[in-house]
Amino acid sequence: MAGTYSEQQRIKYTQKLNDIMDMLPDFTRDYFFSLEYTKQPRTKVAYAMDLRGFFEFIRERKYNSYESLKQITLADAENISSTDIIEYLRHSRLYVKNGREVTNSERAAKRKLSSLRSFYGYYNKQGLMKKNPAFQVDMPKIHDQAITRLDVNEVAELLDNVESGNRLTKNQLAAHEELKTRDLALLTLLLGTGIRVSECVGLDINDVDFDNDRIKVVRKGGAESFVYFGDEVREALLDYMDERSTLQPAAGHENALFISRNNKRLCVRSVENLVKKYAMTVTTVKHITPHKLRSTYGTNLYQESNDIYLVADVLGHKDVNTTRKHYAEIVDNNRRKARNMVQLRENGDH
Repeated sequence: MAGTYSEQQRIKYTQKLNDIMDMLPDFTRDYFFSLEYTKQPRTKVAYAMDLRGFFEFIRERKYNSYESLKQITLADAENISSTDIIEYLRHSRLYVKNGREVTNSERAAKRKLSSLRSFYGYYNKQGLMKKNPAFQVDMPKIHDQAITRLDVNEVAELLDNVESGNRLTKNQLAAHEELKTRDLALLTLLLGTGIRVSECVGLDINDVDFDNDRIKVVRKGGAESFVYFGDEVREALLDYMDERSTLQPAAGHENALFISRNNKRLCVRSVENLVKKYAMTVTTVKHITPHKLRSTYGTNLYQESNDIYLVADVLGHKDVNTTRKHYAEIVDNNRRKARNMVQLRENGDH
């Protein structure tokens, strides 16, 4: 497959969107066409999947004489009430589909409602519907959760175990020697820059700039950004580059920085499994994912710099309030430390 990773992903999600749209009522096409230049294909796919789930629920509850979603009309959609939407969100928290139990978190419920607000908002704005019932539904409350991250000693132990193979199972050790240089480079990069797993797997060889110690990543939303790395990351990447130059990637994967044993670009799921494998060697209590490595980096950077704006910029957060919310606990600890930093009078002067 030709083109960059981001181009390949765009094609993949565009095709997936078209497949889902073929199942949805015909009138929904106008809505998706309106998103053409404002939303990324992956976001549009998420909206489409949410709408498919919603219309499946509505067809079953209100229009069970319809044989497919295609039969649902714009008038049917307008006939939906806020109560119907609340019932759908309640149902989506736990249901059985094809014999399998499906659960959704508070965050997923919030996203589903956002999708419906966007959908109904379009037709309301176009004058095709008189109301937006989704706006009459309160947004689900997201309960804050403590940041799960690796401690400094756990980070060091994890990287040591990648190099040595310590605490890996017999089966894992079988491939360790072959993969340890790649794995060390990848994990050092994640822990040393805080990039997202999607940004990591999307890296091409030419995206690494050793002259300026930086990588070029494609952020959420499609914008390109340079992320700088330190000496430890540089050393690990250089070691891997030597090994990478000896490998023969599969057709269409020649430019990929990180490749799998079958010589194809590493996928997100593979990196998730890789992180889980090594994280289990240092902690069985914490559920460590690539995103938790990103949180680890963000926490360490904030503790060292005490600059929330720097952390937001480096992590690629568009809104500093997003960063502040994630690291609120650390912000509060710093406030506590600051309580006696400013002295009003010398000790003993009162």
